[in-house]
Amino acid sequence: MYKYSFLLTALFFSCGTQSFANNDYLSRVEVQKFIDEFSVKNKYSKESLDILFKKVTRQTQVLEAIQRPAEKEKNWEEYQKIFITDKRIKEGMAFWTENASILAAAEREYGVPPEIVVAIVGVETFYGRYKGKYPVLDSLVTLGFDYPPRQKFFRSELAEFLLLAQEENLDPLAIKGSYAGAMGKSQFISSSYRRYAVDFDENGRRDLWESNEDVIGSVANYFKRHGWKANEIITVPAKVQGKRYKALLEKGLKPVASISELPQYDVDAEHNADAKQAVALLEFKNNDSDEYWLGFNNFYVITRYNHSHMYAMAVYQLSQQIKQDIKDYVVQN
Repeated sequence: MYKYSFLLTALFFSCGTQSFANNDYLSRVEVQKFIDEFSVKNKYSKESLDILFKKVTRQTQVLEAIQRPAEKEKNWEEYQKIFITDKRIKEGMAFWTENASILAAAEREYGVPPEIVVAIVGVETFYGRYKGKYPVLDSLVTLGFDYPPRQKFFRSELAEFLLLAQEENLDPLAIKGSYAGAMGKSQFISSSYRRYAVDFDENGRRDLWESNEDVIGSVANYFKRHGWKANEIITVPAKVQGKRYKALLEKGLKPVASISELPQYDVDAEHNADAKQAVALLEFKNNDSDEYWLGFNNFYVITRYNHSHMYAMAVYQLSQQIKQDIKDYVVQN
């Protein structure tokens, strides 16, 4: 199925670009069907939708970007070097210091420690420096109607985006984000914005672009809603031998095997967790030797933000480095 979808996409790139070079999405039958159904279901003006879609521009760069995510092109050593840098750590310390009271309030409310929230914002947008350059409406329409492998998902996100813009009184033509339509300092997609964003500064708006209060509260709320457990282990290094560990790798990111079961997979790790606690085995490919870690529930929660174990490990390691440097700074001063 994946190969078939890829071939469909490649075929569209080869012959579809010319067909819709004029960006006239409004003339396409499937777009008109989406507009008709959305307007009826959500009591949304069809005329206003027609005006919006007439202004949409097909984003070829978006179609190219979605087929080459960093997680597929880089091994762990290469990926790690992008996010665990002196500059990102230093600016993470500054972000923490500037927003210490907000981060503390979010931890009291949601149970998520400051270092994890800071690291998420650091990995996603370099603490708000890079929030995305693509018009979100254009990106979602392009992916929803010109990217067959995930058109169902992106049409759903397009509907969520239109509702979000209406609810938050946003101009849908002015909003920019990632190539996949993620927005703000926390890079929430539209459905996540509507479901998990919070008005943490209590000013009547949920602003993930300018309000650090809302950004921090929303990230913490997202983690809590996805099952974060306060003060629990996130991940620990592991050692493997033989071949039986591969069966545990194949079980995926969700913790399903108890620590007491690890010996039957020839997996060993130092930990202070209860023998009944569930873990997943994680493999990180390097140039010379591979790394293995055990992921607990909270590691799995990080992967709900981005379904990549390398992403989650980058967040974890950045968080720990920032936390340690904050402690060292306090001791020295």
